[in-house]
Amino acid sequence: MAAGIDDIGIYIPRLYIDAADFAKARGVDPAKLVKGLGISQMAMVDTNQDPACLAANACLRVMKKNNLSPDDIGRLYVSTESAFDESKAMNSYVIGMLEQVYGSDSFEHCGGVETKFACVSGSYALYDNANWIRAGEAEGKNALVVVSDIAKYDLGSSGELTQGAGAIAMLLNDNPRLLSFDSKVTATSIKDEYDFYRPFGKETPIVHGQYSNLLYLIQVKTALMAYKKKALAQGIIKLKEGESILDYIDYICMHLPYSNMGKKALAYLVRHEWRGLPRWKKIIEKIGMEEPVPKDPRGTIESVLGDTEFMSKDHEFTKLFTKTEEFQDVYESKIASSLIGSTMIGNLYTASLYLGFRSSLEFEFQKGIDLEGKRYGFGSYGSGSSAMVFSGIIQPGYKEVIKDMNLETEIGPRKKLSLEEYEEIHENKRSRTDNILDGKEEFVLVDIKTIPEQRGERRYHFNG
Repeated sequence: MAAGIDDIGIYIPRLYIDAADFAKARGVDPAKLVKGLGISQMAMVDTNQDPACLAANACLRVMKKNNLSPDDIGRLYVSTESAFDESKAMNSYVIGMLEQVYGSDSFEHCGGVETKFACVSGSYALYDNANWIRAGEAEGKNALVVVSDIAKYDLGSSGELTQGAGAIAMLLNDNPRLLSFDSKVTATSIKDEYDFYRPFGKETPIVHGQYSNLLYLIQVKTALMAYKKKALAQGIIKLKEGESILDYIDYICMHLPYSNMGKKALAYLVRHEWRGLPRWKKIIEKIGMEEPVPKDPRGTIESVLGDTEFMSKDHEFTKLFTKTEEFQDVYESKIASSLIGSTMIGNLYTASLYLGFRSSLEFEFQKGIDLEGKRYGFGSYGSGSSAMVFSGIIQPGYKEVIKDMNLETEIGPRKKLSLEEYEEIHENKRSRTDNILDGKEEFVLVDIKTIPEQRGERRYHFNG
């Protein structure tokens, strides 16, 4: 039985920080953000928003767009690393909000959980629900998988340059108009790591940036190798001599903590895949230097990062490689369009991969390219750490879904925050009711109880 994504709903807060202005205020060269990281704006939540209401707003949009009732939904999963309750699942908050619109108990039949594994948990949720559909358990109903996060870092930290917020709701069923997942090829890789984590009671994460970036690349490469083995065994891809598995993936979507990380990840994977092929010799001749190798090729990530001579040469080699015509062709044709949304919105943690997918669909369609039958490959990564690689085929009915996609329209009119406003919201110095924007046709957080017997209870309201 087929299973895949039928439609996508998106909700992005309308407050944002201008990256160039923000860089100047922090004493950073604006080119580091705009060109180096690929960030132009970072979406920020208002005082009356949290990950649950972002998720509910994304769900409401996709349900209204498709004229769905609660009876059409059989499962509702929320994946996040911005959870605010150690027991109560975020999907129950979302259901409570949706019932303000659709009626009391209208979702009581709808099963689901909150999933957590940093930024990869949404991919695990998709896999779980796709298998629920394939097993026939859905009985004609849809699943909603929602990825919702607020990427927040300490003031003055390097991570502060890669913030963002938003939610994406994906509608899954057995007759998807958009993308049908390739079955029996999904591959994972997992290790016990401390590259990025957020201990209980801490609002912002502890980040080991260089370590996490390299671990991301290694884990996705490992998962890609497992995917390649499965894809060849299943016969969905048949490699001829001198070919790469990436030659058979038309579009690639990567986890995007910042836009340009997608380009770095692509370069890393392409180098790995092309290294043993005849084409590599010609590329090395063009670059004019041999590909560097660390002193201890089988060493730890720490030893590789500590090999300063290798790191310097590898940076130089990668820079030259990404300028070659061969890489540029792959970059422009397979991944560039998926990075546009990230430059406009910033880091969305669990939602960043799917913002990339959403971005690619919109901007490739605008080029007039026929996407039917094209294979999308997904490289998902979550710190801690795990990677998942999977793929799917664009379906004949995709135009009906994509034709009205427009990120700017769906976000709506945006307001640029001053540095003072941003810092007040960031440091929780503004009250819940001291919101900057008044949302219409959306859910907002109106209260968090503080009395002992109700401490932490959240109340939401739908502004109709």
